[in-house]
Amino acid sequence: MELSMLERYIKQYIEAQNGDEVVFSWQGGEPTMLGLQFFKDIVALQDRYKPEGRRIENDLQTNGTLLNDDWCQFLKEHRFLVGVSIDGPRDLHNIHRVNRKGAPTFDDVMSGVELLKKHGIPFNTLTVVNRHNATRPIDVYRFPRDVVGSTYMQFIPCVEAKDFREVAPQHWPLNSMPIIGSDAARPGNPDSVVTDWSVDPADWGYFLSRTFDEWYQKDVGKVLVNLFETAVVQSMGLSAQLCVTAEFCGKAIAIEHTGSVYSCDHYVYPEYELGNIVDVHIGELAFSARQQAFGYSKAKALPRYCRDCRYLALCWGECPKNRFLRTPEDEPGLNYLCVGIKKFHAHAGPRIRQLAARLR
Repeated sequence: MELSMLERYIKQYIEAQNGDEVVFSWQGGEPTMLGLQFFKDIVALQDRYKPEGRRIENDLQTNGTLLNDDWCQFLKEHRFLVGVSIDGPRDLHNIHRVNRKGAPTFDDVMSGVELLKKHGIPFNTLTVVNRHNATRPIDVYRFPRDVVGSTYMQFIPCVEAKDFREVAPQHWPLNSMPIIGSDAARPGNPDSVVTDWSVDPADWGYFLSRTFDEWYQKDVGKVLVNLFETAVVQSMGLSAQLCVTAEFCGKAIAIEHTGSVYSCDHYVYPEYELGNIVDVHIGELAFSARQQAFGYSKAKALPRYCRDCRYLALCWGECPKNRFLRTPEDEPGLNYLCVGIKKFHAHAGPRIRQLAARLR
């Protein structure tokens, strides 16, 4: 992002906030590829436009491979919260986490982790659960806990429609949506609608169930797991902590280097461009009628199969970008992960409700 555009964005973003804390989230791609000077410019601009009495915080999602002492000194000085992307032990991480030459990145990531520890920088871990590591849930859970030293873990299911490069979410042809449970609704089949590296829905349920057991037996109150924490909170009747399990979405808009703003970072397609901050203030774009309709459509577009589900208030159809299946009654708009989500809540539900009751 060119410096004048960056300044415009930071100024408008701060102006659009009404709380005491203003949080900037820097993601990519890999944001550290922009170089350290780019982030020095960021904090200088934030200082310039920070109103009296307000606090500005930054978080950075990185694969950790480019971190060095200079980077870490900067991150520490400016109180950045860092998220490190790591997909499990060496053999699992290196399946998909390779560099541009196809070489494995595990050692580089772990070097970055050690630098973060050396400089006392708070960090959490983000693990993408794919077709391969989903079948080894305990290894994937214990590695960030025991080796990396993570006390906050995010697990994100890898779900990519085969045509994701050409077709925007909710623009799939109806005749391309397979029925739940069919071969086309699972990865690894010739007629599958997802990429081969996408997680299998049943394996997603298995992964969550097994990791929940480990967490419940050993780590409640010591290790925070995003999907488990929000399930407990929602079972208490409180609002979801994650957009994917919330009734409505639309609060996670994304901005590209051109200044164009999109409804969500999963919806960076022309069909979901809200406008450009050169022409319209980012606050107006974020609260525009079009963006509000996008957020409310998450619940409005649910098929009857979801509305009648006992787990509706814990799931809300998960992320709309994954709703490219048809229900057993042939209604479109069912989430690809439905089988796994149900499997998890059926398995963990009683203990989640126990935790919720204790916390009320």
